[in-house]
Amino acid sequence: MVSSEMVQFFGALYGLLAVIFGAFGAHSLKKKLTPEQLQSFETGVKYQMYHAILLVSLGFFLEFNGAWQKYMALCFILGIFLFSFSIYALVLSASSGKKLKLLGPITPLGGLLLVLGWSLLLFQVL
Repeated sequence: MVSSEMVQFFGALYGLLAVIFGAFGAHSLKKKLTPEQLQSFETGVKYQMYHAILLVSLGFFLEFNGAWQKYMALCFILGIFLFSFSIYALVLSASSGKKLKLLGPITPLGGLLLVLGWSLLLFQVL
């Protein structure tokens, strides 16, 4: 299930992908996207990197032996995926003229999971 190694793995993976997507956005997409689309893409990259760093840190400092810690990690892992990757898909599909509107509700769901993860972290600290 959830372990320190798994949390570190997802943190490292999401960090790696954030660097790749950030470079892709800055170099390859800059000419293809509107400024608003580019800003949305960059928002996805920023949130992904912030939470990747958080996951790696949590993987070093927590043992994930309690239910709250496991739920917190899962909220961050799923929240990053749903939030950032839905933004990437929405922006890229809109730039090609085929916006995937069904992904629209996924982004706030990912954001809600991130908020829940932070709430569980606050609960852990208190």
